[in-house]
This record gives sequence, C-alpha cells and structure tokens, in this order.
Amino acid sequence: MKNIFSTAIVASALLVSCGTVQSVIQNTFPYTANVLVSTGVPANKEVSSTATATNVQTWFGGNNNAQIKDVRISDAKISVVSPAGGNLSALKSIKVYISSNGTNERLVASRSDMSSSSSSLNLDLNSDTGYLDEVVKSTGLTVRTVYELKNQTTSDMNLKVALNFSSVPVR
Repeated sequence: MKNIFSTAIVASALLVSCGTVQSVIQNTFPYTANVLVSTGVPANKEVSSTATATNVQTWFGGNNNAQIKDVRISDAKISVVSPAGGNLSALKSIKVYISSNGTNERLVASRSDMSSSSSSLNLDLNSDTGYLDEVVKSTGLTVRTVYELKNQTTSDMNLKVALNFSSVPVR
C-alpha cells in the first residue's frame, strides 16, 4: 500500500513537471502596433498604416539562426487607446498583414463585422497563414494594418493592434 501511494505521488509530480516544462519550452512573444485614425479619413475607403516591429526584432534581432521553429500567430486583438472611453463602432473592417525584408506579405488576422461598441475586440486569425518562421526571423519585420470606416470620426482615434506569436524550440 505504501508503494502504491509513493508511486502515485511520483507519477503526479512527473506529470505536473512535464506540463510546466512544456509551457516554458513553448514560447509566446508579443508585438503591438499603434494605428492613428485621423478625422480626415473618409468613410467606405480602405486606408493603410505600417509600423516596424521593434519588440519582435529585440527577441530575434533578425537572426535567421534563432533556435525556434513552428512560429504561428496565436492571438490578435484591437483596442482603443484614445480618446478615453472611445469604442470601435466607427470601424467597418480591419486586416493585419506582416512581412519582412525578402518575404511576401502575409495576412495574419482580420475582422469584417465590426458592429461592436466595445473598446476592444479579438480579431479572427487567418488559418491559411501557416508557419511564420521565415518572416519573424528575418530583419525589418513590419505590420501593415488596413482598415475601413463606416463613417468619418469626429476626433482622432489611436488604436493598438496586439499580436501574439507562439513557437517551439529547435531540438
């Protein structure tokens, strides 16, 4: 009876430690881009905004030898930074693309039914994106946000697009 109890404790500890090790091994790293929607932007017309991914470059530094693989988009969210108390009801649609030096642009997230009056919203991930190793590990990673308004805004609006990528280490 004592051996069964000891074996159960050891097995439980082993299973918990394996889960902990796996969550440490599977990396998740963020990137945020700021988008300014100015009052002069016309309604029903797609507008593009591009930002350089400095925090992703800090992780990898354009290092194609970074010891990660299977990089995928795991989460994408848009939120209103200003004006205080602002909401997303002016937006009609949004698309988020990433690219880097020497790679083609890839759609990673979008949303076309922006009928939300909340200040933040999760975007739909593009299931066709596949692995993003080549893009994320190259230099000059950029994020291009394409949005369309339902109607013109009465004041400037600052939006934050937050992307999370996940990866596993090269073994």
